[in-house]
Amino acid sequence: MLLSTNKNITLAYSNPKHHSLTASHFDANFWQENNAIVGTSTGRRTTWFVSHDTKPWVLRHYWRGGLMAKFSDDLYCFPGVHQTRPIAEFRLLEEMHQLGLPVPRPIAAKIERIALWYRGDILIELIEDSKDLHAVLSNSPLPQSLWHQLGKEIARFHNHGVFHADLNIKNILLSENKFYLIDFDRGELRKPKPSWQQANMARLRRSFDKEKGKLASLYFNDNNWQDLLSGYQSALK
Repeated sequence: MLLSTNKNITLAYSNPKHHSLTASHFDANFWQENNAIVGTSTGRRTTWFVSHDTKPWVLRHYWRGGLMAKFSDDLYCFPGVHQTRPIAEFRLLEEMHQLGLPVPRPIAAKIERIALWYRGDILIELIEDSKDLHAVLSNSPLPQSLWHQLGKEIARFHNHGVFHADLNIKNILLSENKFYLIDFDRGELRKPKPSWQQANMARLRRSFDKEKGKLASLYFNDNNWQDLLSGYQSALK
């Protein structure tokens, strides 16, 4: 990770070739003015898909949730550069990418200091031709082999001590029969232990059940979960 600080702006880069990026590249208006927005994803907030030198990237701003959002929707208490949420996620993505785990490649991250506070953004590569697992299962079932494969992939992360703070059905992408995990905000590397690993899996199961409750036709059932667990347990060290 390469850091560059100018006044109240700190930028992190994954590669020297990205040094040409400036703070303006983290503003959706910049991409709109250059007709470079190729799509969006709308959840609680909008995530932008942009094109840079024909490469598709994802631009995501860090928004607050819960009670604190009533006081400020995007300002966080500054804990030091490396502990800020954009830089921490950026570093984790770099480490996972080096480990060969299926995650998006990080491009750059930005934090803006405002006295004792900061706000931030991150740019990552877009996983092309992918859909989140909720979108996939809304339209068609997965074969048993893919459920088993998904379990094995999650076990790979856990074997490396990767804790995903929000492991859920929408943070799993499928592209050409390959799974990817995304959105590692507040994620971290931990010593592998059954306690947090099992809690991670329980969170994922709750996510499936929650979405099934909203959409009865979602292609998910207990047998699918058992197939996922079978793959997970077969690969967990």
